[in-house]
Amino acid sequence: MPRPGSAQRWVAAAGRWGCWLLALLLVLLVTGPGCASEITFELPDNAKQCFYEDIAQGTKCTLEFQVITGGHYDVDCRLEDPDGKVLYKEMKKQYDSFTFTASKNGTYKFCFSNEFSTFTHKTVYFDFQVGEDPPLFPSENRVSALTQMESACVSIHEALKSVIDYQTHFRLREAQGRSRAEDLNTRVAYWSVGEALILLVVSIGQVFLLKSFFSDKRTTTTRVGS
Repeated sequence: MPRPGSAQRWVAAAGRWGCWLLALLLVLLVTGPGCASEITFELPDNAKQCFYEDIAQGTKCTLEFQVITGGHYDVDCRLEDPDGKVLYKEMKKQYDSFTFTASKNGTYKFCFSNEFSTFTHKTVYFDFQVGEDPPLFPSENRVSALTQMESACVSIHEALKSVIDYQTHFRLREAQGRSRAEDLNTRVAYWSVGEALILLVVSIGQVFLLKSFFSDKRTTTTRVGS
């Protein structure tokens, strides 16, 4: 016969396992396949990189990009519809976000250009979201409102998406800050080496200059016989 209180322990354990399974399910739902493209790529100097996406008419899309490393942290960006009409064009932007609604079906093209740079390559991050995420609990064929558990799942789902967005934002800022710090460290190192060489040259010059002040100057007299 089970001891008193064992049922409560089993219920508590089942509740903990249920919370773990619920959290795992939500993580899978957030990180699972969706209608978004998130890429970080290298853009060499004097180069141009284009990406293509098939979009249905009436779909709301958002393009967000940021230059992480390289030069002045800027890049040219251009977005075109299937007919080649320019929807968005910016020159030498460090970061930006653009939202539009597809006016027709077809393949949309967006390009990043570093052709204005002659010797510095860039690292570019972009996030291209097509459409909106499907609801966690579809309202089709439902005759009742969401239960308390379903409402909690929706709230946790939205909170997890916000956490992922914040993590991406701070990860990009950390990478950009690290790149700036490494670049500054390299410049300081070169400047220090240059100062040391200049100091060495000046010191050697001063030694020779002072030595010339205290050296004996011997004069030679030549007699010319008649």
